[in-house]
Amino acid sequence: MRNFGSVCLILVFCIALLSCGKFGDFDANILLEDGFGELKSGMFSGGVVGAHAEYHYISATAPKGNWVVSCFRSNGSQRAWRVLIEDGRHIMYQSYTSSKNERRLTHPMIIAGDDLWQDYTVEVEFSPDTKEAQSGFLFRYKNDRCYYFFGVNGPNAVLKMVRHATAYHEPYVKILAQSEFSWQPGQYITARVTVEGSSIRVELNGGTVLEAEDETYLNGRVGLMSDVPTRYRSVLVTAAPEEKKRYQTRKAEQEQELEKLQAANPKPVLWKKIYTDGFGVGRNLRFGDLNNDGQIDVLIGQVLHHGPKDRNSEVGALTAMTFDGEILWQLGEPDQWKDHLTNDVGFQIHDLDGDGKTEVIYAKNFEIVVADGATGKTKYKAPTPINKFKRPPYNKFRRILGDCLFFCDLRGTGHDRDIIIKDRYQNFWALNDRLEIMWEASCVTGHYPYAYDVDGDGKDEIAVGYSLFDDNGKMLWSLDDTLNDHADGVAVVNFSAVEGAEPILLNAASDEGMIFIDLKGNILKHHYYGHLQNPAAANFRDDLPGLETVTINFWANQGIIHYFDAKGDLYYDFEPVQHGSMMLPVNWTGRSEEYYILSPNVIEGGLYDGWGRKVVKFPGDGHPDLCNAVLDITGDCRDEIVVWDAGEIWVYTQDDNPKTGKLYKPIRNPLYNYSNYQATVSLPGWSE
Repeated sequence: MRNFGSVCLILVFCIALLSCGKFGDFDANILLEDGFGELKSGMFSGGVVGAHAEYHYISATAPKGNWVVSCFRSNGSQRAWRVLIEDGRHIMYQSYTSSKNERRLTHPMIIAGDDLWQDYTVEVEFSPDTKEAQSGFLFRYKNDRCYYFFGVNGPNAVLKMVRHATAYHEPYVKILAQSEFSWQPGQYITARVTVEGSSIRVELNGGTVLEAEDETYLNGRVGLMSDVPTRYRSVLVTAAPEEKKRYQTRKAEQEQELEKLQAANPKPVLWKKIYTDGFGVGRNLRFGDLNNDGQIDVLIGQVLHHGPKDRNSEVGALTAMTFDGEILWQLGEPDQWKDHLTNDVGFQIHDLDGDGKTEVIYAKNFEIVVADGATGKTKYKAPTPINKFKRPPYNKFRRILGDCLFFCDLRGTGHDRDIIIKDRYQNFWALNDRLEIMWEASCVTGHYPYAYDVDGDGKDEIAVGYSLFDDNGKMLWSLDDTLNDHADGVAVVNFSAVEGAEPILLNAASDEGMIFIDLKGNILKHHYYGHLQNPAAANFRDDLPGLETVTINFWANQGIIHYFDAKGDLYYDFEPVQHGSMMLPVNWTGRSEEYYILSPNVIEGGLYDGWGRKVVKFPGDGHPDLCNAVLDITGDCRDEIVVWDAGEIWVYTQDDNPKTGKLYKPIRNPLYNYSNYQATVSLPGWSE
């Protein structure tokens, strides 16, 4: 009986623990509990990130433990977050002080949790080092531009809602509640926020209470955010048992939906693998038929940086290969320490003279060289244009290095045998196929131009940055005096996909956001959604008319993906990762809806559809995941996916390749106009 009584007491104790949510792994309430003890002491947000992560997958951007860095710029904020040991326990320390200008567009943040979390309580212990600016945490985080914040700012406790900007670097901020709150730097503050529907309740140190009603965000993750050095000791997120069960049900349904979609798609299988150790590079490959045998080959361009950073760069070495691994030729001296880049340099594969055989055109040693594609031997060359004016640290030499090469038809020959070469980022020159300068012009060039015969005279107009130029170099219009920053991706697109319809100029305009402009220079739609880049226009959804556009954010708010319909209106956004991407359309199925690739990473990457769902996963076979490219190599109309790093190139095709019958065959940017900054346009088309 004595033993029976003891057992009963233990059972009663266990039931009590369960009812109050304090029974370890069986807890009915906890969504997240973290005292940072599982993280290694040292730099949390360090690593080689910066501009590399614009179009490379960098593992430093991946989550560590429960947390991932949500914001950074190219300064000390990249090293803001550190794990320290204080009084024998691990803490998270935000060590950076943001400038007043930085606070207008970004804040140091790390985030955790799940977008599907809805009603919950989050409790955070934090200790700001100073009262100079805000410190606290986030809840119902949608992305790093849209969230609720609670914390302290000077002598006040502040509860606010933040969403996208209403003008350049002017985020929308709504103070929901605030009050005076007595605290001292170095003192730990315990703050608790409870959200239920539109109701928000805040408690500070078990005393001060703030309440508000707001239904802007009804679900989202949690995060830590501060503009001044701040210590975070613990984070606890709990939900009522029935709410946690609802979340788990929603999560299971979401995963089942994705598994069903993935099962219905062809699986990626390895087609070819070649080794490039010693002459490989990051995202700096070009594709074309170099030896004129009807098969796609690859040209690898190592970069020579004259500094500072990537502001004065040129081709260092070129290696021409087949996808069977045969080296056709090499030019320059390969150097395995020159395997990275954060920019473009001028080299392309193109049949410049229209004789059916390709040339390699490249800029090196202040010369533009036209070489035989099969052998690499120089056919002819000319000096690069003389620098119009130096702009240190950019363009520091007497002649330009050649920031990019772009081919178009300015003379109406019926073949893209004219060349645009530019500096970084003020001037560009139009050359004929004999490398003679036809004209030159100046504007805020941005990264990469786009050609389109706007007036139907058989000659291309050139969209450069925020400006449009006629085939003779005359500026038709410019928005340089209206817009800030520079264009990261520009294209002229017939969004209706109906022949003869008026096209629109799309512009992923860095910190100016996403802009849609008519061909007379009138802004039709302007979305201040942060630093947008790498736009791709394609048919991502059959149920929406015309073409859709997908973009991704980078500097200061990386990883936010936006979808726009054919009218230029946002129809969906989400934040699946914390890095950039080329956002290349992928014709994976041969049906009319295309996907796009986020990255080749097994966990964070994959192919996504027009609803923001991961519909294809990459196999966990040890493939490189630094870079990717998309093109039809095997010839069945559908795309292969090329993935690589400095040491290897792997090519994936579909497990049902080759596929016969009528297949979707979109019309894309030509391979001879390939750039890390291209705006990709994929127009509908079908095989015969």
